[in-house]
Amino acid sequence: MKLNKLTTLAAAAMTMFAGNALAEKWDMPMAYAATNYHSEHGVMFADKVKEYTNGDLEITVHPGGSLFGGADIKRAIQTGQAPIGERIMSAHANEEPLLNWDNQPFLATTYEDSAKLWEAARDTVNATLADMNLVALYTCPWPGQGFYFKGEVSSSADVKGMKLRSYNAATATVIESLGGTPVQIEAAELTQALATGVADGFISSGSTGYDRKVWEHLSHYYKVNAWLPRNYVMVNKGVWEGLDGDTQAALQKAADETGASCTAKSAELSDWYFEQLAANGMTVTDAGPEFLAELQEIGAKMQAEWLSQVGDNGQQIIDAYQGN
Repeated sequence: MKLNKLTTLAAAAMTMFAGNALAEKWDMPMAYAATNYHSEHGVMFADKVKEYTNGDLEITVHPGGSLFGGADIKRAIQTGQAPIGERIMSAHANEEPLLNWDNQPFLATTYEDSAKLWEAARDTVNATLADMNLVALYTCPWPGQGFYFKGEVSSSADVKGMKLRSYNAATATVIESLGGTPVQIEAAELTQALATGVADGFISSGSTGYDRKVWEHLSHYYKVNAWLPRNYVMVNKGVWEGLDGDTQAALQKAADETGASCTAKSAELSDWYFEQLAANGMTVTDAGPEFLAELQEIGAKMQAEWLSQVGDNGQQIIDAYQGN
């Protein structure tokens, strides 16, 4: 009986080992810090995928640009260097302007409106991504975007000549319109850029400031809530189409659940980030009326220019969103 029991246990162990050895393994590069909620949800997604595929697919998350720098992630997925990854979608707007759909200032400034805008844009965006050899599994918004500075700012006159970190075409346009100089800097490199004077401030949410402890270099955060940009988890289209139906369904189930959880976490943390910035000595306040009016004027021009670039596809997104 002991021999039979040992034989049975050994067979089970060998079967388990064989199953693990045969599991498909994916690396998933992500651009933001491991402690950021986007990266934490990447790990949640990977855990769900392993569960829902019964261990047939295992995903290892590489946060903080540790596998590929943020600017290189999309290209790595497109070319098959990695099968899956995450990036802020609007970072690709220079290549495809339609992907600036979520960076139109003051169009969607709440989580509810952001969800409506994504619903209006989803099909058009997914068709555009398919042409780029990508499939979007889920998206997740950042909190509303505001301004970080070294001192008090009441209008564009105070911004002129500043070097401000930009993360996409929209932020670069806003900075230039205010008389500043945009400097392309990845989030992982932001702390060093501020410490060495490469940047004097930046546009982002409370999340980035908290993650990078920018109170060590900056003193003021101005709430503007201009837009809620979205990160997205993308898969190489060829890899996706090579999966069987059950695996696709398992991945999509994990993605849908993770996207909903990530969005809820973003909303939960939005005000908390402001509290943490203030607790660490920063002045956190609403943008003043003159500065806000200037930003709204810039935003209106940006939306008109975007629509002139993308034509009917962009107008259809706006019309569908405003009709909801």
